[in-house]
Amino acid sequence: MKGLGAAIVTVCLWFSTQASVVLPNIFAHHMVLQQKQPVAIFGNAKPGEEVQVRFNDQNKKGRADANGKWQVLLSPMRANAKGQTLEIRGENTILLNDVLIGEVWLCSGQSNMEFQMRKLQKIAAAEQRSNFPKDAVNEANNPNIRLFLVRRKFLEKPDSSYAGWSIAQDSALRQFSAPGYFFAKTLQEKLGVPVGIISSAVSGSRIEPWISEQAFAEEPYFANKKIAGDPGKFFTSMIAPLAPYTLKGILWYQGETNVFLKENIEYTHKFKTLIQSWRKQWKNRKLPFYFTQIAPFNYSVDEKGAERMARTILPEFREAQDLLLKLPNTGRIVTTDLVDDVKDLHPINKWDVGKRLAWQALNKTYGLDVVADGPTLSKVQYKDHKIIIHFQHADGLQAADGKPITGFEVATTNGQYVSAPAKIVGRTVQIEQQTSGPIKSVRFAWDEAAQPNLVNAAGIPALPFRTDNPFKNIKLN
Repeated sequence: MKGLGAAIVTVCLWFSTQASVVLPNIFAHHMVLQQKQPVAIFGNAKPGEEVQVRFNDQNKKGRADANGKWQVLLSPMRANAKGQTLEIRGENTILLNDVLIGEVWLCSGQSNMEFQMRKLQKIAAAEQRSNFPKDAVNEANNPNIRLFLVRRKFLEKPDSSYAGWSIAQDSALRQFSAPGYFFAKTLQEKLGVPVGIISSAVSGSRIEPWISEQAFAEEPYFANKKIAGDPGKFFTSMIAPLAPYTLKGILWYQGETNVFLKENIEYTHKFKTLIQSWRKQWKNRKLPFYFTQIAPFNYSVDEKGAERMARTILPEFREAQDLLLKLPNTGRIVTTDLVDDVKDLHPINKWDVGKRLAWQALNKTYGLDVVADGPTLSKVQYKDHKIIIHFQHADGLQAADGKPITGFEVATTNGQYVSAPAKIVGRTVQIEQQTSGPIKSVRFAWDEAAQPNLVNAAGIPALPFRTDNPFKNIKLN
């Protein structure tokens, strides 16, 4: 708790020298406030000072507590794309202009979430897919998409210029998260309301710095365990100061660094701790949380070609990620088809990452009829020398390239897997038994570089799986 305590002392000392109402940096001109939910407006002032908040025909009052903290809740409001002024009045008056009402999301993680829009402008023509948004930055002219980029230490000292939020265009967009922007763009186009997207991500970061030391201490799984990786480092400076700014949900793209550490079930418990502690931070146990499955990459060999881990470490990690789907209001996207070079840890196709995250939100948070998931293992039957694999989300099951489907393997009682030819039969995949002994287990796309061609009618790839998952019965609460 040393880092968090020091940060609190620093901020409190700064506030104590002020004789007026002070707002956190998340409040600024051009911001978006969440629609259809009570909206928290908060900050610091003199102990006992009365604070008045006026916005959208509402006039609410609050009073700073003994520590100088105050909060006012605005009643739920309908979306409004017309900019209004938010007035906060105490001994001083703060006016924030061009404030919209719509949907607000936070995206976080490491480099593949941080991946800046400017990088897309540098992609060579030979590397561009048919749907490559080459001119996305230059063509951006939608004032109903607003951005807030959290830089390290940006939130520590209040900024009286109130310039943290920007319209999604020009230099502000070039520096912003590509997955975050394309998520917001898709959401805005589908919902027709303003969208505010907050990006707080750090390249190369493990998951531990995004989890507070207190959250680790309160999680029974980590009792009496020493947590490496600077727990709380980024949570303290880049997440906690945002709360309780009212959000609709959270997007997460992180894990590559923990794959290099060969984690699986350990990551599951860390990820669970992160989700539950962030929901607690926002006092919303139902806060939607959607994450990205880690993309194909040659983790098994280093830069010199020497083997450093098994080729199955990545699929085992994905399996650990997917266990979090047992928590309510969660979802994940698959990325096995979004990589052009398995030697590139940072695949450029972030536009489809953003779109697929948006499909999760549109389907599961907003209840729209949008296909959000790829074919997902439901059950396996062993019948008449056939293996029948049933899937959910399997409408229009097909091979994306029109060729025989790939990626299926079977193992007999000796546990050795061999490739197995498979065919699509309706909403199932069937494998004729080729081995002499009984089939013990089946797996699909169980390799770090696997890019199988099985998709549904929406073109979303089938999710990797293995039937002999040793952790499938684990309980998360």
